[in-house]
Amino acid sequence: MQLGLQFKIRANPTYQRFLRENSHWYKILNRHPELFNHFISEMKNQYRLTTADKLTDILDKIRLIQSFIRILN
Repeated sequence: MQLGLQFKIRANPTYQRFLRENSHWYKILNRHPELFNHFISEMKNQYRLTTADKLTDILDKIRLIQSFIRILN
C-alpha cells in the first residue's frame, strides 16, 4: 500500500476500524489506491456518517423530544 495512503488511514481511527472489519479492502487499496474515495464512501454508509444519516438522526431526536413534551402537557 502506498505510504501516503497508510498515513491517511492511520491518522483516522474510524478508517482503521473499518479496514479491520472489512479486510478485503487491504487487497483493493494495495492494487488500486485510487479507490480510496470509494473506501471512504463505503465506510460512511456503513457507519451512518453521511449528511443524510445525520439529518435523519436529528429529526428522530426532535420527534422524540416532541413526544415527551406532548406527554408532559
